[in-house]
Amino acid sequence: MKGPPVDPDVADMAPNEPTLTAYDEQHVVTYIRLLQAEAEGADWREVARIVLHIDPEREPDRARNAYQSHRARAKWVTEQGRLLRGVGSK
Repeated sequence: MKGPPVDPDVADMAPNEPTLTAYDEQHVVTYIRLLQAEAEGADWREVARIVLHIDPEREPDRARNAYQSHRARAKWVTEQGRLLRGVGSK
């Protein structure tokens, strides 16, 4: 069984659909890394550089927007989308 990619490229903005998307399924590891970094108090610029592969020094607006949208989507996926809770969970 093949799992999601470990370190996929990201879009400038995460999805905002009210349902899980193929993008969400492909970026589950990205979402986990974002949530872990936030819980550890990591600086968003470091997270953008390492996790999202966007240099906040060269592209500050793009980096900030990508970080914020992906972090928000990661929270939605874990709280509402149930992607990380497993099949059949409530």
